[in-house]
Amino acid sequence: MPRSIYLLPLPLLLAAAMMAPLASRSPRPAPAAEEDVVAAAARDPGTMTLAPDAEARWIPFQLTPGNQVRFKMTIDGQAVTAILDTGVSFTLLAQNSSLAAKGKVRPGGHASAIGGAVAIGWMPTRTLSLGGLSRKGGGVAVAPLPALATGDATAVDLLVGRDLLAGHALDIDYAAKRFRLIASGRMPFTGATAPLVVSPERRVYESAVGLGAAKLSPVIVDTGDGSALTVTQAAWRAARLTSLPTTTAIGFGLAGPSVNDLAIAPTVRLGKLTAHEVEVRIEPPQGFSESVGVAGRIGSGFLQRYRVLLDPSAGRMILAPGPQADAPAPRSTVGLLLGVASDRLRVLHVMRGGPADKSGWREGDTICAIDGQPIPRDYVDSPMARWTVGQPGTRVTLRTCDGQDRVLTRARFY
Repeated sequence: MPRSIYLLPLPLLLAAAMMAPLASRSPRPAPAAEEDVVAAAARDPGTMTLAPDAEARWIPFQLTPGNQVRFKMTIDGQAVTAILDTGVSFTLLAQNSSLAAKGKVRPGGHASAIGGAVAIGWMPTRTLSLGGLSRKGGGVAVAPLPALATGDATAVDLLVGRDLLAGHALDIDYAAKRFRLIASGRMPFTGATAPLVVSPERRVYESAVGLGAAKLSPVIVDTGDGSALTVTQAAWRAARLTSLPTTTAIGFGLAGPSVNDLAIAPTVRLGKLTAHEVEVRIEPPQGFSESVGVAGRIGSGFLQRYRVLLDPSAGRMILAPGPQADAPAPRSTVGLLLGVASDRLRVLHVMRGGPADKSGWREGDTICAIDGQPIPRDYVDSPMARWTVGQPGTRVTLRTCDGQDRVLTRARFY
């Protein structure tokens, strides 16, 4: 798929790119040519320092079309683009980054990812800096990191993971589009509290969630996952919400695409917080969450409703409502999940039971105009993109790129 195609923002199309948590697991037996595999336990952690003025060192970020926190930092004196990813056990450098080309990358075993397993390498680093945090020594994992997996048209160099973040409190101000790392134990704002730990098995941020009749634990708290809440099929059955209408959605991880069922849960409980109208993705059997032994994942699609403090060393997270905290989950009323390529939209997934499904739309179909208006280059940020969540009962005329006009009548179908 061309790099210019990317998933649109979740508030518009409910199509968040699912970033793959790299849950640490025992490396597979290495062939003779890989005898220098660097096991996770043997990797140099480096020496980290938090500056005395760290609280003043806010890092500005952009929220990508996949709901991920994208920002800039430095490694070995070189500026890189990065995504904040508490679902990654070890900070990950893109294999095609110029930094990887300059460094000495050694084989590093394998890791679990959405879509399957990926081979990873390991590259030592001299210095690393983001906000008030600096590190001397240590290194980064190295693996392919396609743009589509990060929910944007442009690939990033780095996923910043648990190994850099967990020793401090991470304060993410989604409304102001900035974050900072501060000393663990600090409480710079008040809000609802919920438990938070770093699991010794998976080495990622984890908590527990109340969904329907069930308390689900452990659940990965994953700022790199653009979805709101993802659960296993067993967790969904335990919640006793199977009477809710469902459809399907697609996301993309390091190892490929994943198609899940999709529903809107009336409430979700996270510690002392009760959230309403939350989008829930239900993974198929043997999906990613089940394969790494968790009940599911809380992603940035949920967290962005709040100002969030993640402090696993203190055993807690704090969530203060943001401007969109009580907004109902947006629902597609056409049933198409789309990517943008220059002057056209490409169908990435047709949602089960929706108007598009019933009228014969297929993955790979392309759209060049909506109600007679051609697709603009700024489509993602334009009001035009809201046609997918229009009023049920209204009609929209879509011109395919082979010149056909096809009419869809919007409907509420999940």
